[in-house]
Parts: sequence; structure tokens; C-alpha cells
Amino acid sequence: MAATISCSFSLYSSLDTQKHKSFCYTNTHLFKSHHKLSKSSNPYLLLHKFNRHNSTFHICSSSQSPSESYFDDTPPKSSIFITTPELDKFQILKNYGYVHEFEHGSLFVKVMEEDEMDITVGLLAESFAESMMLPLRYVNVLGFLIKQYMIERRGLMPNTAFLVGFYRGKDGEEEELAGTVEVSFNKKGSNTNPPSPTPPKDSPYICNMTVKKQLRRKGIGWHLLKASEELIPQMRNSEREVYLHCRMIDTAPFSMYTKAGYDIIKTDSILVLLLLQRRKHLMCKQLPIYNNPSSESDTSSSEDYPLHEFPL
Repeated sequence: MAATISCSFSLYSSLDTQKHKSFCYTNTHLFKSHHKLSKSSNPYLLLHKFNRHNSTFHICSSSQSPSESYFDDTPPKSSIFITTPELDKFQILKNYGYVHEFEHGSLFVKVMEEDEMDITVGLLAESFAESMMLPLRYVNVLGFLIKQYMIERRGLMPNTAFLVGFYRGKDGEEEELAGTVEVSFNKKGSNTNPPSPTPPKDSPYICNMTVKKQLRRKGIGWHLLKASEELIPQMRNSEREVYLHCRMIDTAPFSMYTKAGYDIIKTDSILVLLLLQRRKHLMCKQLPIYNNPSSESDTSSSEDYPLHEFPL
């Protein structure tokens, strides 16, 4: 299953108190300090053309600095300014949950927390290696790059969020990470160098969706997509259009997206093949008025492939 990625941020909201009432939290339950990127490393990492068999691994970051504090229950070590609307959105992310009961088990989707980052990185690294047909020895390298990316992206909250889905089988198996997806909600959370065709920067965008190999074809990918679509209207009341990319070769994800109501807006020129990139569709859906997605039918045909273009 699949979609796409981007990067970076510092959790400093506008200090223009004439436009928004702001709060300074030295002790708050919404953030948790996280390890920093080393000073010797370049936080504005740009890795292009990590290719094999015409697949592109692309990590980029925005012009903003990575934040040192993240969404959680531990007080930060330094003061952080957030506006009233941002505080409300953090609370939405904190409380968000999506549950679906299958005949074969149950799925719970929520916003990723700091202590769930490593297992999520591992899942994404394995999926990337598989989609690019890379040897297993590259998984650790991919994992390192993906983790740096995710540290930066988590600093962009509440303008973007990683969702993680945990699955438990009916036979009493232990709950396990089944899949993940990233959602950006506005321009502040958008990718500064998005994959082509370029989506509107201020519109919600779904990317970097993948499902654990052993759990594919169970409908999990479909409900990760539905969970993303359910969260977007809660974060952007006035915005109904959502975008995503799908590679032309990924027929199974494409079938799922069209079934979910996504239409092709634009397709890459054949000239992108000269850059050793796969051609992609930019797809868009007009979200309906919010309703409970639990009545949606299970769809599993999208999970023949681990993910789409991943413009990390």
C-alpha cells in the first residue's frame, strides 16, 4: 500500500499577539522533549536519487528548524508559544482515535507518540527497501534517514501528524503495529519539495502509507485511509479537498483510491523517466460532511504493494 512524504519544522507559532491570543507553556501536558539532531549534522537534509530499478528515495526538509519538543504528557524543558487555535488542534490530535472491527480482528488508529517512533521507522524502512528492491543491508541506512525525517516532521504538529494502526487478531494474538500513514493539513505542514505533479500547498495531503507485509489484504490499508479522511475535517473545517499521489505502476492502490472516490487531477510527463523516476498520478477527493466511517465496507485489494512514491 502506499502514498508520499516530506519534512521539517520548529514549533514556534507566530508571535503576533495582535492577530491571535498566545500562551507560553513552561509546564504543559501537550509536549515531550525528544533527542536532538547532532549539531554537526545538517538538519536540512536533502537526499536525492537514491535509486534502484527506477525507484526514487527522496528526503527533503523545509526551511524551518526541527523542534525539540513534541506532543505528549511530559512538560517541556523550555517555553513554547502556541496560539489558541493550535492548542485546540493539539487537543484534537491527542484525543483522536479510529476503531474498526473486522471478522478476523480489530484495528485501532491513533496519532503516533514518541515511544512508537522506532517501530514505525522500522516498518517504513522495510517497506521502502521492498518497494525499491534493495538488499536487506540497506534497511538500517533507510531507517536512520527516515527517523531524522520523522523527528523533524513531528515538530510540525499540529500542522501534520503520523497515524499508526494497531491490529489484534480474533485468536487472542498480541496487539501489533499494522500500518502507518502521514497527513499534512495546511501550508505549514506541507513539503517544501513535493513530488510531481505538485499538489496545492495549503490543502490536506495524505502520504507515506504502508501496511505490514504479513497483515496485507485484510482491509487495513483501506481503514488507514478512512481514518486520515475522518481526521482532516476535524483539523480543517473549511477545507474539503484532499490530495495524494499514486504511482502509475501501482495498480492495486490505484484501484482502492478510485473506489474511495479519488479522481486523477494530473499525471507526470513521460519526461520524468529521464530522471529515473516513476510516473505518478496526482489524485484528489472532495471529502463529504463528516460521518462515521465504520459503516464503510472492507477493502483489501490495495495492499498488493507496500506503498506509493515515498518522497521522504
